[in-house]
Amino acid sequence: MSEEDFEIDIEDLERRMDGALNALKTEFLSLRTGRASSSMLDPINMEAYGASTPLNQCGTVNVPDPRMITVNIWDKSLVNAAEKAIRESGLGINPVIDGTIIRLPIPELNEERRRELTKIAANYAENARIAVRNVRRDGMDQIRKGKTSGMSEDDQKIWSDEIQNVTDSGIVKIDNALETKQAEIMQV
Repeated sequence: MSEEDFEIDIEDLERRMDGALNALKTEFLSLRTGRASSSMLDPINMEAYGASTPLNQCGTVNVPDPRMITVNIWDKSLVNAAEKAIRESGLGINPVIDGTIIRLPIPELNEERRRELTKIAANYAENARIAVRNVRRDGMDQIRKGKTSGMSEDDQKIWSDEIQNVTDSGIVKIDNALETKQAEIMQV
């Protein structure tokens, strides 16, 4: 067999590992940092017209000041469903309904809640690390398949080192993102 039969798509592995990092960053957006951000509502889905719909597709989300988010629900019949979805989201925000506008006052984070949020961020990061390691395992499985097909030990070592470098890089990116997010959460 020729060496081309043993090509391992490192770019595909990198892309999948970057996908884990992007998913982590999206999860981080849902964590409150004491400042209002419209992205805090991105993960919230509500029941609308018989389907689960993202809250931000049922109304206009605004941030009029650093301690307030408003959601102007377009269909008056969906206001209560939106309010219920926000209450049940785990953000710890009590919505106030004013007609079709839902006001979300962002309370100051106390020290205990900040520590709790850093632990949640650490759990999100660990899940991302696990995803990266799973991609690494897939790459190593490809090497094992190549080995049974006659891949040389030198090629196995080269591919193995390459996959490990990509994995290490992915883990470092996740750790850096976690460090940044935890510092942001703990900032008073």
